[in-house]
Amino acid sequence: MEIHKKLTTASGRPYAENENSQTVGPRGPILLQDYILHEKMAHFNRERIPERVVHAKGSGAFGTFTVTHDITKYTKAKIFSEIGKETKALMRFSTVGGERGSADTERDPRGFAMKFYTEDGNWDLVGNNTPVFFVKDPKKFGDFIHTQKRDPHTNMKSPTMMWDFWSLNPESLHQVLILMSDRGTPYGYRHMHGFGSHTYSMINKNNERFYVKFHFKTAQGIKNFTNEEAAEMKAFDMDFSQRDLFENIEAENFPKWNLQIQVMSEEEANAQDYYFNPFDLTKVWPHGDFPMIDVGVLELNQNPHNYFQDIEQVAFAPAHIVDGIGYSPDKMLQGRLLSYPDAQRYRLGTNYEQIPVNRCPFATNNYQRDGQMRVDGNGGEKPNYFPNSFDEIEVDEAYKEPPLPINSPNADWYDRNCEGENDHYSQPGKLFQIMSPEEQDKTIHNIVYNMSGIGGPKKMEIINRQLGHWFRVDSRLGTGIAEGLDVTIDMGQLK
Repeated sequence: MEIHKKLTTASGRPYAENENSQTVGPRGPILLQDYILHEKMAHFNRERIPERVVHAKGSGAFGTFTVTHDITKYTKAKIFSEIGKETKALMRFSTVGGERGSADTERDPRGFAMKFYTEDGNWDLVGNNTPVFFVKDPKKFGDFIHTQKRDPHTNMKSPTMMWDFWSLNPESLHQVLILMSDRGTPYGYRHMHGFGSHTYSMINKNNERFYVKFHFKTAQGIKNFTNEEAAEMKAFDMDFSQRDLFENIEAENFPKWNLQIQVMSEEEANAQDYYFNPFDLTKVWPHGDFPMIDVGVLELNQNPHNYFQDIEQVAFAPAHIVDGIGYSPDKMLQGRLLSYPDAQRYRLGTNYEQIPVNRCPFATNNYQRDGQMRVDGNGGEKPNYFPNSFDEIEVDEAYKEPPLPINSPNADWYDRNCEGENDHYSQPGKLFQIMSPEEQDKTIHNIVYNMSGIGGPKKMEIINRQLGHWFRVDSRLGTGIAEGLDVTIDMGQLK
């Protein structure tokens, strides 16, 4: 029999016995010298890298981004340099709060993360299927996520934890209202929009800065589960969204999203008389003030050959930008610039960007050396310091960003309720009011269903506090929720 591939150890040693341990006689005991047994068991014990603290359950695929409209007056990023240009991309979708074994149809925001392999490096755009978020300061992020995970006492999910936090943080209302609508239970990943959510910046060839919001509109059309349909699918198929995405790509029914941007000039963003902070992640930019501009199309057309290799090991970080794309004073974005790469170093190791799915396909030159799992030659004989007299790496001043204007000369811990920052009700109110009567009824039904899980000695305190917020958003919304919870409304006691 012709043998094409020999069975080997990880070090390349061919071996023949892969099913039986080496023992003293047929009944044992096992010899300590059976290294093949040690290698197999030790590797098995380490097959599970730490799951993501958030966005642990995910699906993904490769695809192509194609430019359809000229936006070079806003950015010099090479990915947008000409109409028709194609760039390889990877997209990962996810639920936010659940573990890797959780159901795809849980009521939860959905992660919407993209990696574009450009000739100026990899650009990661990390967002959700919602344009806003629950909090606007990164100091609150860990506390918020704890409320979405398991109660340290019961080790179970707790509606009481969630609603207690939300009721104490009215800035969350906009995102909570979206979550409690049927948009909180999308019909898989193909039928939902995606958003960069944060405010980013674009820089053009004249070094002019513009602030932008990224919107990916599904070409498949919006489609959601109702609360009851999502629960039914959870019992029937825990991996519905994964299966739907994978099988449609296999059948060459390639999903697409149309990229649009909103653009705000630096002068508009820095104007102190605009009625809300444009860098506040709990707010959207009104389309009437900042209309949508078409950019291109993202198509997913290739499933990964190995899920762990390409999806579980992919590492996204909003810190990974390219020339022509920049950051903004968005506080949550600023916090994530640190936390995302730090999480990947913990999860995958300090050299995580050498993993093939994370590796830039073009040249990389720097002075990083050593660390676990260094697999790229470690710089060889080249020096590991800069500047030096021996290598040919140069600094290209053309990639230098223009200075970022800072409005306030004072550094302080500014309260979230300072003037101009405490209107948490107008935008959620407008969102509820543009819903159809049927959508409003469903949203009220979903909120009542979720708030019914609030328990413990603080139950009525939490319910009344949250009802106070709902009434400020919209009186019909507050009344409907109060009636659904069978709570007698005392407007004087609503906080």
